[in-house]
Amino acid sequence: MTAIRSRNAKISFEIHHDELDRTESLDGEDQAMEESRDERGDVQEEEYEDISDEEEVADPVLQEDMLKFQETFKGIRERFRLIGRIGEGTFSTVYKAEDLLYEQYHNEWDLEEKENSQWTSPPLRKRRTGLQHALANIDEYAQQRRRPKYVAIKKIYVTSSPLRILNEIELLSKLQGCDSVCPLITAFRHTDQVVAVLPYFKHTDFRDYFRMMTVPDMQIYFRSLFTALNATHEEGILHRDIKPTNFLYDPAKKRGVLVDFGLAEKEGSDYKPCLCEGGSSRHDERRRRLHNSVAVGMGPSNGYPKNDSRPSRRANRAGTRGFRAPEVLFKCTAQTTKIDIWSAGVMLLTILSRRFPFFNSADDVEAMIEIATIFGMKKMKQCAYLHGTMFESTIPTISEKGFSIEKIILWSTCRNDGGKDGGEIPLTDEEKLAVRFLERCFELDPNKRISAAEALEHDFLRETVYSDDDDEMHMVGA
Repeated sequence: MTAIRSRNAKISFEIHHDELDRTESLDGEDQAMEESRDERGDVQEEEYEDISDEEEVADPVLQEDMLKFQETFKGIRERFRLIGRIGEGTFSTVYKAEDLLYEQYHNEWDLEEKENSQWTSPPLRKRRTGLQHALANIDEYAQQRRRPKYVAIKKIYVTSSPLRILNEIELLSKLQGCDSVCPLITAFRHTDQVVAVLPYFKHTDFRDYFRMMTVPDMQIYFRSLFTALNATHEEGILHRDIKPTNFLYDPAKKRGVLVDFGLAEKEGSDYKPCLCEGGSSRHDERRRRLHNSVAVGMGPSNGYPKNDSRPSRRANRAGTRGFRAPEVLFKCTAQTTKIDIWSAGVMLLTILSRRFPFFNSADDVEAMIEIATIFGMKKMKQCAYLHGTMFESTIPTISEKGFSIEKIILWSTCRNDGGKDGGEIPLTDEEKLAVRFLERCFELDPNKRISAAEALEHDFLRETVYSDDDDEMHMVGA
C-alpha cells in the first residue's frame, strides 16, 4: 500500500509510477466502453445514496461483497470501517466508510472541520478555575474529536486500464484545493486492485429537490457548479461526464461538489484537427468535402445503406446519453471544455422544465433528432456543416426553425394553456434571465458557447457584493 501524509508532514502528494508503456493502445478499451455505454445507456451512471451515520447494512449480498473486499485488500480493515455502498457504475463501486485513523493524518480536505473550528462558539458554562478548567477543556476536545469521520472509498475495477486509473488520480491530485471540486485524500494499491479515498459529502438525491427549486435556488446551485467547472477548465481538464449524479448538492447548506473524474482528460490529449476550428476561413474546405461526399453522391435515402462505403470517423464519445454536446454526437475530433458547458445547460433545462431526464435517447442518432426537434433543421444542418459533415432527416415533426427555449419550458410545465381563459402563464423576469443564460450554454457552435469564466460573470450567476458604504446608505435610508 502507498504511503500517505502525516498530520505534521509537509510532503507534497506523490504517485508511485510502475514501469508502464504510455504508448499502450486503448482503442480496444474505448470500443468496449462505447459498447457498454450503448447497451446500458451511459458510462459510469453512478447513483449515490445517502446512508445515515447509524444505518446498518442489511443486504446479505452487500455484506458479503464488503467482507470480501476487506479480506482481499491488505490493510484496508485497519484503516477504514465500511458502512455501505453509496454508488455503483461501470468501472467502479463507491463505499461510505469511517476513517479509523483520522487523527494521525493531515486533513486539509475536511471542510466541515474547518467550518466548525472557524464558526462554532463554545457553550456558556459555569466558571471553572485551575485544574478543573483544564480537565474540562481536554474532555470537551476529546469528545469532539471522537465523533466519527466519514470518507468515500472508490474501488476501481481491475478491468480498468492502468493508464486510465493513473490519469484519474493524477487529475484529482492536480485539482487539490479547487473550490467545489472533490479533492483526493489518498490512493492505495494492493496487487492489481486500486482504491481512491475521497471525502464523503452529505447530499440529497437530485430527483428529490429539483422540481421545488426557485430561480434563486438555481442561481446558487449553478454558481457552485460553474465555480467547479471554471477551476477544472483553468487546469485544461475536460470532465466529460457532467450530470446531476456527478454534482453532489446539499440544499440545506447550499453547497455542491463535483465528483467522478473517471472519464476526465487533459484538453488536447485526444486531439485531431477538425473543420470547426477554422470558423469561416474553412468554408471552402467544408464545401469541397461535402460536394465529394458519398452521401451527396447517393442522394437522399430511407434508412441506412446496406453496404456503407463511407470512411469511418472516430472521436471520443465518452459521457452519458442525454448530456452529450452536439460536437460529440457529430464526432468532432477537436473537442474542448465547452462540452461540459452544454451538459450543464442540460441540467438547467431539466430544472426549468421540471422533467428528468429531459433527453432520453437510446443512441447518438436519436440524440441528434431530439436536439433537432428543439433547434430545427436549419440550425442542425449548420452545426453539422461546421464539422464537415451532413445532417438530414425526413421526420415530419422536426420543423425548419424549431422552437424557442422559452416555449419549450412553457409546454413542459403545462403553462401554455394554464392561464386565464386558457392563455399562457408567461415566464417571470427571473425565469427569462435563466433562459437567456441557458441560450448561451446551448450555442450549437462550441466556439460561440459561453465559457465557465464568462458564465460566472453573467447576470444570472454574478454575485452582488455590497460595500460598507452601501450598508451605511441602506441604514440611513431605513
